[in-house]
Amino acid sequence: MTTNADMENTARQLQGFSSRFQAIEAEIHKVMVGQEDVVRNVLAAMVAGGNVLLEGLPGLGKTKLVKSIGAVLDLPFARIQFTPDLMPADITGTDIYLRNPDGTGGFAFQKGPLFANIILADEINRATPKTQSALLEAMQERTVTVGKQTYILPKPFFVLATQNPLEMEGTYPLPEAQMDRFIIKLNVPFPSKEELLRIVSLTTGIETVTPAKVCDGPALEAMGEAARMIPVSQPVADYAMSLILKTHPESPQAAEDAKRYIRYGASPRGAQALVTIARIYALLAGRFNVAFDDIRAAAYPVLRHRLFLNFEAVAEGVTPDDIIARLLADNG
Repeated sequence: MTTNADMENTARQLQGFSSRFQAIEAEIHKVMVGQEDVVRNVLAAMVAGGNVLLEGLPGLGKTKLVKSIGAVLDLPFARIQFTPDLMPADITGTDIYLRNPDGTGGFAFQKGPLFANIILADEINRATPKTQSALLEAMQERTVTVGKQTYILPKPFFVLATQNPLEMEGTYPLPEAQMDRFIIKLNVPFPSKEELLRIVSLTTGIETVTPAKVCDGPALEAMGEAARMIPVSQPVADYAMSLILKTHPESPQAAEDAKRYIRYGASPRGAQALVTIARIYALLAGRFNVAFDDIRAAAYPVLRHRLFLNFEAVAEGVTPDDIIARLLADNG
């Protein structure tokens, strides 16, 4: 039974959500120029407890963004530079033999860099698929298994991965199963002229700016719990599920563009992510309920990496964002 005290506590959590979120954003923007949408969506994904895939050309500040987030949230941070010769044990850790002074010895587990709260998987698609797949268990289960032993990763745990465009030399496409473990994918745009001037001014002068710590792990998890309290009405939920089904070419509800251009549509995990991110958008808009516009706004970051296109789409230059726009127009 819900008491008045419970309702008051819930109201306080919801009312403080936006102000705390904006405080985190403000600190990050002390060192990050522009990229407002990228910063907001990365934070939304972390509040939701999910992993993020950032795609863009080198030098656009993706690594700096992740480092800044780690500083503002006061969470231990580890950077893994993905290269073609990186092996799974290099990131998960391995058993090593330790010899004692008395001549005895035994095997002990040496933790890899995955044992941190925030993992920056830098240029993740430069590693081989074997190493990329080593992240799957960590991203989904928050555990690492080495041999017959399973180790629990710290809480909270996030993988924030950067990816170079696939057209660049020396890249490998991420496996579909791994792509689905990212709650959102964000395209990092090139800065405008005004933003370039601010970047140059900020990074080539004498003064340095250090963001303050305004949040921590437990507070971030509390924000996620608050977001899960936001109700989703039946019509809005039906709208979201209808959108997911339209991405499947074999579905009776499939859109014509899905039948023509998509090999595989969004998974049930994509449906969960769509509603979860929409709840956070609703709170940031000052509403305590999810609207149709929240679903439409969340569709791009949530679905763009979950639509696997066929050869016809690639040949015609059709992108996942193009198809999402058409599906939203068709979905009413």
